[in-house]
Amino acid sequence: MLPATLAAVNLRLLRGALASALAASCLAVPLGAQTVSNPDLFRKSFDAAQEALRHYGVWDQPQELRRVAEIGYRIAAASGFTKFPFTYFLIDMPEPNAFALPGGQVFVTRGMLELGLSDDMLACLLGHEVAHVVYAHGLKMEKRATLLNVLSQAAVIGVLISADRSSRDDRSPIYDPLSRDDRTGDLVQGTAAAGLVLSELLLRSYNREFEDQADEEGQRWAAAAGFDPDGTRQLFSLMSSRLPQDKKYGYWQTHPFFDTREQAAGARGGLLKRQDARPADAFRERTQDALLAWLASAPPEKRPEPPPGAGPPPGRGPDAGAAPALARRSELDRPTLLKQAALAAWPQGRTAEGLRLERLHALRDRETARPPLDRDYGRLLAAYAQQTDEVRAVTPQSPMVQALDKEAGDLRAQSQAIYPEARAVLQSGIYQTEFLAGFLSNYPEAPEAADAALSLGDAYSRLGWPGRAVELYLRAAQPGVASPAAQRARQGLRVLAPRLDDLAALQQLADQQDDAELAQLAATRLSDRVASFGDLASGAEYLRRYAGRPYATKVVERVNLLAQNLYGEMVLYQSVGDHVKALDRIQKILTYAPLSPAAERLRDNAVVQG
Repeated sequence: MLPATLAAVNLRLLRGALASALAASCLAVPLGAQTVSNPDLFRKSFDAAQEALRHYGVWDQPQELRRVAEIGYRIAAASGFTKFPFTYFLIDMPEPNAFALPGGQVFVTRGMLELGLSDDMLACLLGHEVAHVVYAHGLKMEKRATLLNVLSQAAVIGVLISADRSSRDDRSPIYDPLSRDDRTGDLVQGTAAAGLVLSELLLRSYNREFEDQADEEGQRWAAAAGFDPDGTRQLFSLMSSRLPQDKKYGYWQTHPFFDTREQAAGARGGLLKRQDARPADAFRERTQDALLAWLASAPPEKRPEPPPGAGPPPGRGPDAGAAPALARRSELDRPTLLKQAALAAWPQGRTAEGLRLERLHALRDRETARPPLDRDYGRLLAAYAQQTDEVRAVTPQSPMVQALDKEAGDLRAQSQAIYPEARAVLQSGIYQTEFLAGFLSNYPEAPEAADAALSLGDAYSRLGWPGRAVELYLRAAQPGVASPAAQRARQGLRVLAPRLDDLAALQQLADQQDDAELAQLAATRLSDRVASFGDLASGAEYLRRYAGRPYATKVVERVNLLAQNLYGEMVLYQSVGDHVKALDRIQKILTYAPLSPAAERLRDNAVVQG
């Protein structure tokens, strides 16, 4: 008798042989109109997607999104699925991963795309996630389905965190009302509570049966869409060589059972026949129509007010720099996000151009309604440039290119018209920090830019934002320039580096190549601090910006240790009834170390109150 593993592989091989005959038929199936067969489920699922992007952040890379959408919609069309319109999002998580929600929302993380996947690998990866949607795997796992319902009620959500460390069965009490009666803890609300539920919803692994089915169907649809079905095996091989084989890391956490899946994928890949590539243009247009039709009929969005004192997730505050022009967290309301998803679904034609203009004109009108010296023309022009580049990429001959260029020219003229007044304010020395930031955004090449950068760096340093201060000092310290501002900035950085604790700022200084002395000072300090830093937020920001660097592993270990120490403090403060300090520790763990073992323990000891 064959061992169980080999028997399972052989069974999948037999199914794979049959799949080769079925692959060709996938493209021949007439595709009906895209629908929203269950509006309530789609709303809950889309709201969860919106919360995920608010919590983790959008990775604003238009070229990568175009690639994911182009491949993803070919896979979706090959699947023949029309119950929900698929949407694709790039999420700003350094861990290589991909996941899907039941309503057709598919996420690929920054870390996954930064691995350098080929189109065939990406097609099989997306096919796997599409299969989870098509076969409703998320709804067949009771906990995921329940958490989706909970998250849709964000306005009343609260999560009770208990210090109870006793063992629990697999029916985790996160939604079990019977477990509330004999437990005490602290109620977490707002952003951190939503983040805790999200991490359970998105990062909870599927069982072996669902993973095998998603692998098999994803490969088959990839072949039917014109991709090499061996992409699944190639993907596993790449990740195996590039990622730690830790079951709590990235893809391994959400997609377990790696060894047998890799064997089966390799065997199936040789049996499936790659079909001729066919565009999915009509399918994408119908997807866009379905998304906009649902938006027109959807109930108004209701969002809770953030709790007092709630801070942004790592990488979202001033230390993270300016947010991308079209991906600011405050603008991720449901209508905006749905329109962005509709635009990604089909980026050509009149509807797409109307969506682009609506978005840009809303930004323009909001900005130009402010007093002239308060306007951020730099941000506005960056948004115009991004949309113009996207139109050129998909329809180079579109008259919209000229229309956008003309509007951008008008905005530049407005900006230049107020430059003399802005320069006079800068020279007066009487201004607020926001004015300096706006001046640098509007006039980055102005002769006064170095002085403005130095002054803004000083302001950020006083405010306790060393990462942003370093960035501005580097901007002021122009290579080869002997101005007083540049000299002050260079000297200030050399003095600051040996005492700096911000890991990301130290890495930035170590990476610069204009001042060898400064780079060595920063590298020495960074080497000393990676194993002993005490600021959890600093570690989180380093991992957000430099996840693939050599020190990242040590930073992860230190972040996990600091989070575990905070968990111990939380237990202590709960035991003496100091719930304010206990809640502070809980918020820090969930905000800055959401994938740590300590955060997992919080999730294990969580009970939803609503």
